[in-house]
Amino acid sequence: MDDIKAWLQLAQAGISGFQFQRLSEHCSAVDLCKQPISTLRQLGLNENQATKLNQPYRPAIEQALQWLASRADHHILCYSDARYPALLKQIRQPPLVLFVAGNLSLLSQPQLAIVGSRQPSPTGRKIAYHFAAELVRHGYVITSGMARGIDSCAHQGALSVDGPTIAVLGSGLERIYPKSNRELAAQIYQQGAMVSEYFPQVEARAAFFPQRNRIVVGLSKGTLVVEAALKSGSLISAQLAVESNRDVFAVPGSIYHPQAAGCHALIQQGAKLTTSVADILEEWTFFAKSSLNKQQSEKKASPDLFDGTLLANVGDEATAVDLIAERSQLPVADTTIALLQLELAGLVAVVPGGYIRVRST
Repeated sequence: MDDIKAWLQLAQAGISGFQFQRLSEHCSAVDLCKQPISTLRQLGLNENQATKLNQPYRPAIEQALQWLASRADHHILCYSDARYPALLKQIRQPPLVLFVAGNLSLLSQPQLAIVGSRQPSPTGRKIAYHFAAELVRHGYVITSGMARGIDSCAHQGALSVDGPTIAVLGSGLERIYPKSNRELAAQIYQQGAMVSEYFPQVEARAAFFPQRNRIVVGLSKGTLVVEAALKSGSLISAQLAVESNRDVFAVPGSIYHPQAAGCHALIQQGAKLTTSVADILEEWTFFAKSSLNKQQSEKKASPDLFDGTLLANVGDEATAVDLIAERSQLPVADTTIALLQLELAGLVAVVPGGYIRVRST
């Protein structure tokens, strides 16, 4: 418990993950909290950080510890924790501490961030919802910021197919914002995970949301932008994704629609023009196949995923991925990759409810 208190004390002082890496060369988290202000200044902390670390606000720390103890699925991850997401450590300013409520294991699973306008068009809402649902069927966790608009639609789309989704908040986990999303937050908590770098009782502030965005994209291997104006937080997220060497996907729209201007600008700058989930999966196929080949080598087995066995289990009526996998006696991940190959070859097609066979004419 002393270790957790020390990490909370460091986080309260505003010390980032990378800053702690440098400090840890001199002493541990517990030892840092025992140093006088003069020593902390010599180690490179600014006056504000040194003062806060030496004179912490203990009620907030005690509240955080009470929150941790209140439920078995409440977690506090420090930067050195083995469960801390590896991808998140790669961003420029990784949070020193993460508060997580819900399914902790989701943080280390393949994620795609979906972001966009808080005032989307009906079409934008539909795109975010259906892309999220389809990506979940292909094995991805949907991550977003639970803001109004596109964020909420993305979470709802994942939940609609009983899929996992992660919400990263710009407030403490006990202070849900916006309040209109309290019911959505409860669903995400039950079916996915809620994440924040802020102490549980901290209220939302405008300055927290751009900071929150770096965690959304940092957890994810790619970011999909659905409707965004030229000056919007979604473009900040896209820039953060580029800086972290992550893929950026953008959905095009009408040249007369202001909410499409940001996506068009991203496409001009190199983001992948995205009109279907297949566009995203195709981009990642090479890496997925490489990973699959490695797994097969380790198992000393090399089944041909493109053979007729799997295709024979796709008929004229929509068949779900998990059912195709069961019939083919293959893992769902392998089946998903094989179906993508078959789709790109024009032999199957994605429809609501799964896949159908494309018959030659």
